[in-house]
Amino acid sequence: MNTLDINRINIYAPYKVWMVERFIRFETDYGIKYAVDFELDDNPYYVAYWFNLTNPEHQKSPGDAKIAQTVICIIEEFFNQNPDILLYMCSTDNGQQAQRARLFLRWFKGARQQQKYIIKSSEVRGEEQQEYVAMIVPRTHPKLEEIIKRFDDEVQMFEELKP
Repeated sequence: MNTLDINRINIYAPYKVWMVERFIRFETDYGIKYAVDFELDDNPYYVAYWFNLTNPEHQKSPGDAKIAQTVICIIEEFFNQNPDILLYMCSTDNGQQAQRARLFLRWFKGARQQQKYIIKSSEVRGEEQQEYVAMIVPRTHPKLEEIIKRFDDEVQMFEELKP
């Protein structure tokens, strides 16, 4: 993965971000710390990265629009440096995955993002519970149609495996 420009993120993000090892970190006005990283997917068909957003200290977060804005700035910089695919799976901690999925989609489905990216999301049956996955791909990706079809096919495969 190409390195993200932390200085460029900090021009636009309401929360200051910094690097700690492979993580992009930021802290909210409420003292809640977040970590973001990108992990290469082992998909043999295209280059994709899993987007991971964590609250390592598991502090309860009040509604804070600046978190969404900061995360969007990080994702935008990811795509500035890496014209690849971003995958996202919501954490199942505390059974809150459905709420996390709705929140993430609300964050990312702004008009500006809709013009630049295709976002596909789905609910799939995991081994023990429902899981929520999403894919974000730039509308300019040369294999856009193939990528969307493969995502839909993989979701369908999981649907067919349901008991």
